[in-house]
Amino acid sequence: MKKIINTSKAPAPIGPYNQAILTGNTLYTSGQIALDPETMELVTDSIEAETTQVMENMKAVLVEAGLTFENVVKTSIFISDMNNFSRVNAIYGKYFDEATAPARETVEVANLPKFVNVEISMIAIQ
Repeated sequence: MKKIINTSKAPAPIGPYNQAILTGNTLYTSGQIALDPETMELVTDSIEAETTQVMENMKAVLVEAGLTFENVVKTSIFISDMNNFSRVNAIYGKYFDEATAPARETVEVANLPKFVNVEISMIAIQ
């Protein structure tokens, strides 16, 4: 059985998907990009601002499911330019305790939705 997780504190889906699905004790999130949930405008002032908005969107989805970043066991980071990796990683790292940080992959891609620079998805366990 799956439970749809949806919050107005993260951007509404812009296609046929949900923000997250909880099945059993596992939460699977959709990728988040830097859309401001109130205005649905992209936050693109800098890669740091963009990454912060992505992580805050993800935080809202986790909270709606009754979870925190401590529950995250796996993340996937997609970036448009690997030269931005250290800047994205610096912001991302603020949301996790390094000793208990989740498994992760970071992949450079040709394009992302709305041509953003970063998209992140997560898997978390209750």
